[in-house]
Amino acid sequence: MLDKETNEVVEKTETLNKQDDKFIEFLKDIIKTIVIYVAVAFIITQFIVRPFRVDGESMYPALHDREVGFSNIIGLKISGVKRFDTVIVYIEETQKYLVKRVIGLPGERVEYENDVLYINGLPVAEPFLVEAYVSSETDNHTIDFTPDFGPVILGSEQYFLLGDNRLKSSDSRVYGPFDASQIKSKNGVIIYPFDKIRTLGGDPQ
Repeated sequence: MLDKETNEVVEKTETLNKQDDKFIEFLKDIIKTIVIYVAVAFIITQFIVRPFRVDGESMYPALHDREVGFSNIIGLKISGVKRFDTVIVYIEETQKYLVKRVIGLPGERVEYENDVLYINGLPVAEPFLVEAYVSSETDNHTIDFTPDFGPVILGSEQYFLLGDNRLKSSDSRVYGPFDASQIKSKNGVIIYPFDKIRTLGGDPQ
């Protein structure tokens, strides 16, 4: 009788031990999966693409408030920054990321006069600006869409960035030129809202 009871206790103990082992293996698998996902997410967001959310109307109508997308990190590293690229720039003082457009490149002389962009004294067209929106913003105002400023002389590692919505943007006119190291990614794709999915390049039109 005692042998039978002893065997039953041993069997129950072995069953519980097996269940514990399975649970531990299950936990290990979950932890391993989480670690892999975190590592993959870190690699993607540090070296391939950077998620961003539009905050405000400084890039309207190219970008709308609260739109969400991914900006290209690897593209920035491979091809660098070009005029009129849309870039994500980091401001250390405020610890914020901003979405702006590249207007002036290193070493250039940038200025606006009578709503015209001049680079090194020569007029440069801005094809990304939506004429209908520019007109709607300036018809009832006595100021230009891009008020006169400059000239600004850029250093060898500096870029002049502006928002497309010039009357409602805090950009290089406020913060000054941005260093190359502050530009974290460029262009990319808008993924939300889902009915507005589109690529984001140097010219949104």
